[in-house]
Amino acid sequence: MAPQFGATPTSPFPAPGADKLPSESSAQRLCGSGPSFYQPEVASAPATPNPAPYAPAGVPQQRPTPSTPSAPSFLSSFSLFEPTLPSLPGFGALPTEDEVKAALNSVSSLYFLEDAGALSKPTSTASAQKPAAATTPTLLPDLHLPRKQFDIDSIRRDFPILQERVNGKPLIWLDNAATTQKPQSVIDRISYFYQHENSNIHRAAHELAARATDAYEGARSKVARFLNAPSTNEVVFVRGATEAINLVAKSWGRRHIGKDDEIVISWIEHHANIVPWQMLAAETGARLRVAPVDNDGQILLDEFEKLLNPKTRLVSITQVSNALGTITPTRQMVQMAHRYGARVLVDGAQSVSHMATDVQALDCDFFVFSGHKVFGPTGIGVLYGKPDALADSPPWQGGGNMIVDVTFEKTIYHAPPARFEAGTGNIADAVGLGAAIDYVESLGMENIARHEHDLLIYATNLLKTIPGLRLIGTAKEKASVMSFVLEGYKTEEVGAALNKEGIAVRSGHHCAQPALRRFGVETSVRPSLALYNNYDDVDALIAVLRKLKSNNA
Repeated sequence: MAPQFGATPTSPFPAPGADKLPSESSAQRLCGSGPSFYQPEVASAPATPNPAPYAPAGVPQQRPTPSTPSAPSFLSSFSLFEPTLPSLPGFGALPTEDEVKAALNSVSSLYFLEDAGALSKPTSTASAQKPAAATTPTLLPDLHLPRKQFDIDSIRRDFPILQERVNGKPLIWLDNAATTQKPQSVIDRISYFYQHENSNIHRAAHELAARATDAYEGARSKVARFLNAPSTNEVVFVRGATEAINLVAKSWGRRHIGKDDEIVISWIEHHANIVPWQMLAAETGARLRVAPVDNDGQILLDEFEKLLNPKTRLVSITQVSNALGTITPTRQMVQMAHRYGARVLVDGAQSVSHMATDVQALDCDFFVFSGHKVFGPTGIGVLYGKPDALADSPPWQGGGNMIVDVTFEKTIYHAPPARFEAGTGNIADAVGLGAAIDYVESLGMENIARHEHDLLIYATNLLKTIPGLRLIGTAKEKASVMSFVLEGYKTEEVGAALNKEGIAVRSGHHCAQPALRRFGVETSVRPSLALYNNYDDVDALIAVLRKLKSNNA
């Protein structure tokens, strides 16, 4: 229907909480018929992550003096764009020292804060005006901004693929919204699993089964901590965010959504958060409704609320747009949907590597993400669900590992999460995801966010100096995505020119065709940043784009 709008003691990779496993006999541990013998609870996420062996050293990276207009990261209360300039905004005047200190102590729109997006409302396009002239402010003298150490050179050495050469040039990886690269610690952890722990889990009377089970369930504990989920029983391993959304659609959705019920999404969703709901609507007779966005790519909250009514059964929204970088006011939208009795799924595939995630603060009913977007392996992802939402969802696949007892007359299923993990799971990559979580927590998500935010401001300001370049997605609150089109060039031509210089970006529709068509384009070039990118990466990107424009002059 068309839319209306713990490893064993010998392991060098002990699992957090492994010393607090339930007591059990050797026979229970090795011969359990299913995962019910090992479902460790996480009462609450610790305020400070467990220490990890990858803490960065050195001094904070100094921001270079650019040759083009730029602005320090504390301008406009950490906002990327001026709220009154929705088309091609510029930066405001340099704040006083008192204003900067006040901004640092107040609710900020810098996206690593949990309040990001919760208080601001979308800018009206009716007030669009020409941008103010760009200024070139200097950093305030003797202003000691609170910033922890973040040694970018040390971090880059953790990622062996960054030593790769492409077309004779050092690889510059700016395709992070598609997938992130893997630190050596993740690569080593997966290798160790296959060398010392490889076995199926939850069954078999031998030592390797116990090791593999400990490693797999230890990874589940790390995910629960990473999301601030109250219990590991709320964490389901899947292949990725796409499978997680399909699981909810085919399990919870088939049970609770019927004819004339309504599902609400937004105009800036990834195809993975559109197609499963279209399929469900076609199967059940439900209606798919779409919340519009303004010319900056921000969700119009007033229009979103108009779509909500007693028929709304589910709202499914992205936390960060993969095509535009827009950070949506997710918590506010969850609260609005709950007032109408709707469940809410949050797609966190593009947010988990850029900002801290707290599913309890969001109060979402479901949260999904993919491991490969957060420096983990491909083929592993997570569905978080509130206990009552998971308990009210039937199994969506049948087989081993998810059963208590099977006869030819009936089958008794395990409780969540095992109910949704039929068959042999992706054990090694779940363990690798746990190692990736260890890595980002050792750096500190706030430090990562600050570094990326500074880099995003620097890159955005330089992109705006290139004649004929149009940024697609200029929301006030953004993560590290810089989609654009360049006058005189097809997007694939820009991508090919960058590739010749060893620079990897995405060119295409990014599995978000409705989002791009909202801005009158079919494709865009999409550089996207991650924690290991630096100013040299940005400068190399800008140099190629300027050369293209000079050749086309």
